[in-house]
Amino acid sequence: MSADVLAPVSPRRPVASHRPGRWLMTFAWLSFIAEVVIIGTGGAVRLTGSGLGCSEWPLCTPESLVPTQELGIHGLIEFGNRTMTGVVGILALVVLALTLVHLRARRQLVTVGWFALGGIALAVLTLVVTSSFVAAVSAALLAVIAAAIVTIRRVPARRDLLVLAWLVLIGIVAQGLVGGITVLTGLNPFIVGFHYASSVVLVTLTAAYLVRAYDVPGPRERAVPAWFAILTHVTTLVLAATIAFGVLTTGNGPHSGDRNVIRTGFDATVLAHVHSWPGYILLGLGVILTVAAAMLRLRPLRWLVVLLAVIAVQVVVGVIQARNGLPELLVGIHMVLAALSAAAFTVVVLRLKRPAGHVERPAGR
Repeated sequence: MSADVLAPVSPRRPVASHRPGRWLMTFAWLSFIAEVVIIGTGGAVRLTGSGLGCSEWPLCTPESLVPTQELGIHGLIEFGNRTMTGVVGILALVVLALTLVHLRARRQLVTVGWFALGGIALAVLTLVVTSSFVAAVSAALLAVIAAAIVTIRRVPARRDLLVLAWLVLIGIVAQGLVGGITVLTGLNPFIVGFHYASSVVLVTLTAAYLVRAYDVPGPRERAVPAWFAILTHVTTLVLAATIAFGVLTTGNGPHSGDRNVIRTGFDATVLAHVHSWPGYILLGLGVILTVAAAMLRLRPLRWLVVLLAVIAVQVVVGVIQARNGLPELLVGIHMVLAALSAAAFTVVVLRLKRPAGHVERPAGR
């Protein structure tokens, strides 16, 4: 979120230092890393055929929360990925709490606590009435959204950080719900694809939090020529299309997540070619943006170099995996690299602006 929309800080409220403390930044980095790792563990679930390693949700089996010996390695892999959801959720909660402390809005921690208790009570009541875990988690999600709206309206300072922290937490709760629906629908390819795409969005949100946390707060102004900003945003669309076609391609490929789940619908061979077209366009646009940023010494240069390197590796991995029958390890690497490219591009987009009136040394000096 741009800082242009931030509400002015009340003069009666003490203003926190613009740079968050060490603990907050440490957990913000851990949250970002965990979001990337869970994409890797989610990929492992799919690529090892462990998508239904736990046949139920939120329990692993009708009688057990954890995998039983009969489920074997597939149950352990699936349950390990579910456990990672808890890890990312805890980290997101810590980041939110530390953000409120940094903004000297400790009273809102009490508000969050009351909403948490209310959300649990609402979820339990919904479960008793409907006997549906999906409905129960949906009720809890509504409580989280309500808590976010209330606290954001009451804390005028650094709403960019607060909004991002809440969006990550809301996204994780929603992801847990989508993951459950994925299991209950027998690994529907479209829901599986949405599950992955949502994970990529969470990676970009945690990356955006880090960028904004390091930046000086306040109004922002464009730091690049208008044509460069427009071309960058066009590249955003190409990146989104590349990831979307990649999700469709994988969803109709040999790695369905379970040996008894057969993908039908689109032709995976045709989709593999279609997926490559925006990928090559993305590489070309990355080269143009990087060269232009280097010649003009623009603010996003360093992260454009990082982005270009990730995209180049991604293209190489994509070509190798396509020519070798989609080996599981390379497909998993391809999935993680897609998330990292989205994270790097998030930084590039946020670097299109700078704090108003802030003079920076040209990139490369």
